[in-house]
Amino acid sequence: MYIQLKDFRLAYTDAGQGPPLLFVHGYPLSRGLWEPQIEALVDVARVLAPDLRGFGDSQPVPGPYSMELFADDLNAFLDALEIDEPAVICGLSMGGYVTFAFYRKYAHRVRGLVLTSTRAVPDSAEGKARRDQAAAEAMQAGVASVVDGMIPKLLAPQNLKNRPELVERASAIMSSASLQGVVGALNAMKDRPDSTPTLGRIAVPTLIVHGAEDSIVPLAEARQIADAIPGARLEVIPDAGHLLNIENPEAYNRVVRQFLGSLGA
Repeated sequence: MYIQLKDFRLAYTDAGQGPPLLFVHGYPLSRGLWEPQIEALVDVARVLAPDLRGFGDSQPVPGPYSMELFADDLNAFLDALEIDEPAVICGLSMGGYVTFAFYRKYAHRVRGLVLTSTRAVPDSAEGKARRDQAAAEAMQAGVASVVDGMIPKLLAPQNLKNRPELVERASAIMSSASLQGVVGALNAMKDRPDSTPTLGRIAVPTLIVHGAEDSIVPLAEARQIADAIPGARLEVIPDAGHLLNIENPEAYNRVVRQFLGSLGA
């Protein structure tokens, strides 16, 4: 499905009935990341999975991008669908950065948070330099160069070695990203604000979900987020790295379903 927002056409999936559950994909991914969750959770929620601007089937749009701009897009998306009921926002990796920005600006629209494979701290100087290098490489060699470099980091070692179909699936999802989306998101992540001060102000039920073998965001950072958010719960998914929701979807879907059930009617 497609919907026209202010300055671009956004592609999305809208499935199921019940309280809204909004999935926000990471970089350089798309809503295709959430297929196992869309299939498994439509009986307990209205599952909404948009492609962020420049990613998946959404229209490529020149930058600059920012986490706040992505959050504004999500707000406009909910408005366009005439969804007034507060939603559970589930963001993975960069989608978590967007989720923090959304909460800061649109807390009244948030029923709960599921923070997946993400961190609150901003990029270090070294991290910013790596973003610049990746953007330059993408502009010179194309999106495929970014995909090839990221795959080994995203999956747990045993999944990378023994599950070629998973590697192919992750590669295909990332390959749908546009050059504008990749460069815009890299710059947005590089310049994103520190979300650490936000953590103590989060006043909705929050679930943190992290892969036991995530090599991009150490598990210790997920524990710090859980400790800082009042009443938050941390669930560690075994046999999974950064893309835990497709590496071990049964375990991921189970903890998300339990969390949704804990919110009540």
